[in-house]
Amino acid sequence: MKSRQQLMTFIEKQKTAFIASVDEEGFPTIKAMFAPGKIEGDSFYFSTNTSSMRAQQYMKNPKASIYFYNKGRFKYEGVMLVGTMEVLQDAEIKQELWHPGDTMYYSGGVTDPDYCVLKFTAVKGRHYCALKNSSFAMVDLE
Repeated sequence: MKSRQQLMTFIEKQKTAFIASVDEEGFPTIKAMFAPGKIEGDSFYFSTNTSSMRAQQYMKNPKASIYFYNKGRFKYEGVMLVGTMEVLQDAEIKQELWHPGDTMYYSGGVTDPDYCVLKFTAVKGRHYCALKNSSFAMVDLE
């Protein structure tokens, strides 16, 4: 089993994250996103549209999962985290994650009401590498 630092180092190197939510009928749905704009402890922050299907699903059901992977030439490694997702409209966190090019997505700038931040907080996870799986609780990682 990898340490917390080893898992976070792996996650921070990935350019893409897959985020999963639960739809109105109870089915899981998933989509690719840019890597988190911020990682703090067990929390991962993503920018998205407030009006997006995913943000709407999280407002109704905060259960979520995120997945990171790297497919090397001879080795595949993946980390799945399970937890909850919050939809944040807090001006401070929106400003912190804002990039100048984001006006391409949010014409109203950092105060655009269609710009929000998703905050995922992990409670447990699963790591796969070299044909081995291991499950863990975030509180147990050192």
